[in-house]
Amino acid sequence: MVRLDKALHAWGTPGFEDVLKLELVQLGAEGLPLQQGLSGSSYATDKPVTVVINSIVELPEVIRVKAGIFYQGVIAGCSCADDPTPVGEIDEYCEVQLDIDKFTATTAIALLGEAPD
Repeated sequence: MVRLDKALHAWGTPGFEDVLKLELVQLGAEGLPLQQGLSGSSYATDKPVTVVINSIVELPEVIRVKAGIFYQGVIAGCSCADDPTPVGEIDEYCEVQLDIDKFTATTAIALLGEAPD
């Protein structure tokens, strides 16, 4: 689990979404389940991600956020001279659910559903 302290501190302010997006971008591939969300490639790159907030719901214990993550993936080949695997990046997208604890900022991040075709 990660802690989104800045987002929790901004909760209830007009800047909440922007602060949350910034914290999620900073987490990148290491803190988000991007590898598990791949649909057309085999490895999530460490390039910056783009975050779109799809919904926010306040529950008694947590702030539940559903977000879309746009990122890049690559197809990992064998690097052989005759490897036909194209070298290049593929656009990827996945959706995650964040449950931000309203008291500790500890955040559970879960991958949602299947990535679209």
